Amino acid sequence: MAGHTQNEITIAAPVDLVWDMTNDLESWPQLFSEYASLEILSREGNRTRFRLTMHPDDNGTVWSWVSERETDRANLTVDAHRVETGPFAYMNIRWTYEKTPQGTRMVWTQDFEMKPDAPVDDDWMTDNINRNSKVQMALIRDRVEKAAAEQGAAPGLTD
Repeated sequence: MAGHTQNEITIAAPVDLVWDMTNDLESWPQLFSEYASLEILSREGNRTRFRLTMHPDDNGTVWSWVSERETDRANLTVDAHRVETGPFAYMNIRWTYEKTPQGTRMVWTQDFEMKPDAPVDDDWMTDNINRNSKVQMALIRDRVEKAAAEQGAAPGLTD
């Protein structure tokens, strides 16, 4: 069995600002609350390979892995996957952005499967991703909307 999640949020900010802030990988430790650090390993065109390290979990475990993502600004999509899969058999993530009258709709779709010897199963991870995505998306929305207000950028006015 495989896991699948899809979470979305509308951010009251222009798509350019949402795109720029959420695709500035070096700023992810300030944008997301769960990441302690991000190290860029390589860049080639629109493809970036990087190491993400999370803050310690409740048991003191620090999770870290290498991912690769490819941005497609023209189509407002980002496709990513874990290179170092850890407990996952695979993890693929698609981010999509859509300009709306209210601002920018951002959607995260994740398809994955846990390894048979993983400490949790697909159902547990699906619930965990759904819970955490809502928290992180709300945090990102608040931070991007604050930046938009500081810049005087109205939602939906730029591409």
